[in-house]
Amino acid sequence: MSKCDHCLLEFPEKDTVSVEVKGSPKIFCCNGCAGIYRFINEEGLDRFYRERKWEEAGQAFSKGIDLKPFEGLIRESEKEGLKEIDVFIDGIRCASCVWLNEKILGRTEGVEYARLNYATHKAKIRWDPLKTDLGSVLKRIVSIGYQPKAYSESEHFIARKAETRDLLIRFGTAGFLSSQLMIYSAALYAGYFQGMEFGLQRLLEVIAMLLTVPALFYSGAPFFAGALRGLRHFQFNMDFLIATGAGSAFLYSLYQMFSGGEVYFDTAVMIITLILLGRYIEAAAKGRASETIERLSELTPKEASRIRPGSGPETVPITSVQKGDLLQIKPGERIPLDGVVSSGESEVDESVITGESKPVGKTAGSAVIGGTMNLFGSFVLEVSKTANETVLAGIIRAVEDAQAKKPRIQNIADVVVGYFVPVIILLALATTVYYFAAGRPAHFAIMTGISVIVIACPCSLGLATPLAVMVFTLRASAKGILIKGGEVIENSARVDHVVFDKTGTITQGKPQLKDVLVLDAALSREECVSLASAIESLSEHSLGKAVCAADMSSKRREVLSFKASPGKGVEGVIEGRKIHIGNRRHMISSGVPEAEIEALNKRAAAFEAEGDTVIFMSWDKALRAAFVVSDMVRPEAAASLRELNQLGLEVSMVSGDNAKTTSAIAHTVGIKNALPEVLPVGKKDFVEALHREGKKTVMAGDGINDAPALTAASVGVAMGRGTDIAMESADAVLVRNDLNLIPYFIRLSRRTYSIIKQNIFWSFFYNIVAVPLAVAGILHPIVAAGAMAASSLFVVFNSLRIRK
Repeated sequence: MSKCDHCLLEFPEKDTVSVEVKGSPKIFCCNGCAGIYRFINEEGLDRFYRERKWEEAGQAFSKGIDLKPFEGLIRESEKEGLKEIDVFIDGIRCASCVWLNEKILGRTEGVEYARLNYATHKAKIRWDPLKTDLGSVLKRIVSIGYQPKAYSESEHFIARKAETRDLLIRFGTAGFLSSQLMIYSAALYAGYFQGMEFGLQRLLEVIAMLLTVPALFYSGAPFFAGALRGLRHFQFNMDFLIATGAGSAFLYSLYQMFSGGEVYFDTAVMIITLILLGRYIEAAAKGRASETIERLSELTPKEASRIRPGSGPETVPITSVQKGDLLQIKPGERIPLDGVVSSGESEVDESVITGESKPVGKTAGSAVIGGTMNLFGSFVLEVSKTANETVLAGIIRAVEDAQAKKPRIQNIADVVVGYFVPVIILLALATTVYYFAAGRPAHFAIMTGISVIVIACPCSLGLATPLAVMVFTLRASAKGILIKGGEVIENSARVDHVVFDKTGTITQGKPQLKDVLVLDAALSREECVSLASAIESLSEHSLGKAVCAADMSSKRREVLSFKASPGKGVEGVIEGRKIHIGNRRHMISSGVPEAEIEALNKRAAAFEAEGDTVIFMSWDKALRAAFVVSDMVRPEAAASLRELNQLGLEVSMVSGDNAKTTSAIAHTVGIKNALPEVLPVGKKDFVEALHREGKKTVMAGDGINDAPALTAASVGVAMGRGTDIAMESADAVLVRNDLNLIPYFIRLSRRTYSIIKQNIFWSFFYNIVAVPLAVAGILHPIVAAGAMAASSLFVVFNSLRIRK
């Protein structure tokens, strides 16, 4: 890192601007600092640098950002060794602001990832603490004229409402003044054509000017402030175009007023009024679209009743509650945090998370989710997750992260937005100069240049994707679908093949032990179940859990050398016996003779033909028992698969189960292509083979053995009650275990992607058509301002159609 000789900020060496001043080489972080340094020296004011205390200046800058509010928001990233934080960036006014912040942060040494959500103004920043620190990152944001603040949901919503209210007041003021101004402008226009006494004309012009000043410098103040902020850092943004257009019309009118020409005060005011109208509607639309997050945030109580040993309950903020703390939960209260019932019992309404309206009984040892409603009994909750780690916080974070991650199609718009404003400024200047050189009247040349500036609209391009993604994520989350990025929408819209895992996906994932086939006369049914349960209790597989649930023995057995072989089975040592539990392949690999397995096949086949699964247990190379496990097909499975077929999608099912069981389940739900006895790597290979055929795939699964295929698929979808590994590997998670959500998700993705393409096409089409019309002098600045506002509003209202 290098230090700027003017502002003292550290910056990456690759961004160095080197300048020789008075024969001495100096380094700067940007051209602005270099220019100011040169100016101070050329004017003989270099004493400023000699007398300034460098350390104090640097410390003063550091004190400009209080890091304490940010410290509690820093979290460990999923990527090892990196830190993450969510920061609210004040001053975001258009898509160009988003582009600028992301570019500056992206070029900051040590910053691995930076995405700014235009809808919420929340930036997610990931950095390497060995290369930089949070203070340096925040200084980069400040250095380009924006103010980073500690992000919280409540403050975000307060800020959003304040922004919307401020826009409404400014628009109302401008609207009232513009309506009054039009009366005087109409009289002036009539006077220009029919003649008017000079004194009366001057009076009307002065009144028009007086009405323009508050409209321009109060209602339009945010545009001028944004433009000046950009100019200070040599950046041209959307505010610069608006301020230049309205300001030029005002200054030219002042000149005309004193030189006896026609004034255009109404043009300056109408530019501000129409664009404020567009901004207000846009802000209101973003507010409506983000209501889902607001409702989710409101589900979490702000305080909790904490129990301290030796004292009564005390009311504390949930942010101060730590893992292991005990909380008192009373009837009718929302549960503040995730945890486990320590004592007491109750029924809890979990519908806000699972979508299932039936209350769930909770007793000692039961897991409880924060944000759910305690209905009847009282209980003590032992906290297992802090406020930032709860299931509800994860849902909110997933929704917001998805909004910040952009589809690939947005990259085109980002490139255009980055160069748009400078190109328009140059085009407006060239247009004005051309018409002056061509001998056209001055007012025509200037008004045409203003029209070019005002009509150009990079905001519609910037909004085209983020707003549609935001509406999609909120609509999907309301249904119980969480996605991990905007690119998931694009991939899901293009899929043509859906692959399902069987157990826990097509079936309910709630298997029950149907029968036990005891093959060793020295063993009892209860002994077989007890041995198998001890080993399966260490496994995540749902079939093993069925055996555990059937174990009525109070005896607890110690298991040594536990090992799981995905797609085959498990093994462990109990009381000196190495016990193997799993499918036929697992038995063969453990040394059981194939003839012994074949002898049992006829009995097993009868169960498998009904869709049941048979699990074998052996030790010392001999079969000891077999467990018949039944897992019911989801009631909505057949209808969901028919809907996928109606959408033109091919459907396949893969399973680690045997051929007969897999075939029986496939026949029940109407799947023609079912692959049995597929290992985890085989599921992945099947998905990759489809890709080689040019297919775009969705893979739906819930277990550890599905993780490789979920990662390999174009879109991985994890069932909400699946394993953590499956959900981490997936691109989308179904909070509710409802297969009907998969065709809904694909339909919604197709609709959203279509609307994104419409938005981008419209934005390009608008600018390609409108800018040349303005250059040709066909459009008056007022018409241009209206067209510019309408362009953004089209994108806003088109995106909101996703909600329907």
